[in-house]
Amino acid sequence: MADSGAVRGSQEKDDRTGPVTFYKQVVAELRKVVYPTREQLVTYFIVVMVFVVVMMAIVAGLDLGFGQLVFEIFTAGQ
Repeated sequence: MADSGAVRGSQEKDDRTGPVTFYKQVVAELRKVVYPTREQLVTYFIVVMVFVVVMMAIVAGLDLGFGQLVFEIFTAGQ
């Protein structure tokens, strides 16, 4: 027969992490983070802005095109 404790986890109640221990663990994890350099941030910013401008142009073009199409459809008989 399978051990039901292995499936559901330990039957013992785990102790909660205290606020001080949690804070220390957060600080330890943040020290492991590799932050981008200024040049990388500038490059990422430019890439994102170019992408956003291109997407805006595509959406604006589609909006203009569909708007003209709908206008032509509804005003064709008049």
